Amino acid sequence: MEEKRSVPRMRALKTARIILAGGHSTFDCMVRNLTGKGARLVMESTIGVPDTFSLRFEDGTTHACSVRWRKVSELGVSFDG
Repeated sequence: MEEKRSVPRMRALKTARIILAGGHSTFDCMVRNLTGKGARLVMESTIGVPDTFSLRFEDGTTHACSVRWRKVSELGVSFDG
């Protein structure tokens, strides 16, 4: 299978939170790999997670994200901006 990413992702194991609607809804997730351009997120279920959202890391860093691919319990996202 041909690699389509412009930047290889590095393995990671970080906790983060998907934030929707100005913080009124959230989903906890684990970041399994990461670059400056995107990440692979693992969670209990991706049901209810929209195609765009904010991702907040433990250290308070926040990224606007767009979903690039979706599985039952995983999301591949790119960082917008």
